[in-house]
Amino acid sequence: MDSVISDARTPLGASADNGLKIVVVGGFGVGKTTLVRSVSEIRPLNTEETMTRAGETVDDIRQVGGKTTTTVAFDFGRITLDARNVLYLFGAPGQERFWFLWDRLFSGTLGAVVLLDTRRIDESWYAIDRLEHHGTPFIVACNDFGGPAHPPGAVREALDLDPHVPLVDCDARSRESSKQVLITLVQHIQQHYAGRSAPAAQPRQEFV
Repeated sequence: MDSVISDARTPLGASADNGLKIVVVGGFGVGKTTLVRSVSEIRPLNTEETMTRAGETVDDIRQVGGKTTTTVAFDFGRITLDARNVLYLFGAPGQERFWFLWDRLFSGTLGAVVLLDTRRIDESWYAIDRLEHHGTPFIVACNDFGGPAHPPGAVREALDLDPHVPLVDCDARSRESSKQVLITLVQHIQQHYAGRSAPAAQPRQEFV
C-alpha cells in the first residue's frame, strides 16, 4: 500500500468534518505513548508524570527497566486521512489502577490497536476482553523490544485471538512502522463494517 501520512505539522483543514476516534490500549510500558508521539501530525497531548518510589509498590516495573514516567489519564494525537476525515488517537493508561477509564475512552471509538509486549502477553488479555465486550474492531501490534522473535501462531494461541483479527509486528518509535499499524487498522475496520450499516463516518483507504 503506497499510502503516506503527511509530515507537515499544519492546522486542521477547514473542510475536515468527520472525526474518527481510535484508541491505543495495552499493558503498562508497552509503548502506547511512544506510538502516539511518533505518528501524530500535531504536537501530542500527554499526561505523563514522573514515577516515584511510592509507585513502585503499586505498579510492577520489573519488566520496564529505565522507565521514568507513566501516563495517568490518556495521550492524544491526530492524523489527517483526507480532506474530510481525521483520526483522533487516544492512548490509554496501562496500569490496572487506571482501567476504570477504559470503558469511557471506548465510548464512540471506531476501532482500536492493542499494543503488545510479547514478554508480557498476559497483560493484554484485559484490553482484548473489554474491546470484545464493546464490539469494537481491533488489531494486535507486537512492539519490538529487541528480544527473541515470537512466532505469530504462538502469539495468537496465547491470546486466543479469532482468526480474523490482524496480528502485526511494529516498532512504536518509528513513524513509518506506526503508520503501517494504523493503515492495517483502517483496512480491518472497513472489512468489519462491510455489508453492515455504515458507521457515522467511513474512512477512506488512502492516507494523504
